[in-house]
Amino acid sequence: MPAPSPAPQQGGDTEQVEALHDLVLRSLDDDQAQEVVSIPLSGKSSIADHMVIASGRSTRQVASMAQKLTERIKRELGRNVRIEGLPIADWVLIDAEDVIVHLFRPEVRSFYNLERMWAFEESAAAPAAG
Repeated sequence: MPAPSPAPQQGGDTEQVEALHDLVLRSLDDDQAQEVVSIPLSGKSSIADHMVIASGRSTRQVASMAQKLTERIKRELGRNVRIEGLPIADWVLIDAEDVIVHLFRPEVRSFYNLERMWAFEESAAAPAAG
């Protein structure tokens, strides 16, 4: 595996975006996140290339996953991220520019149902493809 470049480039270089996306998924797996879903946003939105949605069993686990993920991104990729919702930890948003991560308690996740909103075009097109 090639080493990441020392100076991050602006504009979301494809290799760096994928390295960030892989790091997010690895970190959530290591922290035993539940029901991890990754939604590609390229061509759907200019806010990011990927949106990752996952659940934690409790507010404590959600907060811990968020803190560990932000630390790993900074340590391994040298990126600073913005984080919202950490004090309550029902829904924590981590904005790493190219990848946006939503961490929820299960009840809050089912209420907002972000997967349905962002994957709407895919699910509507899926029956027509068969």
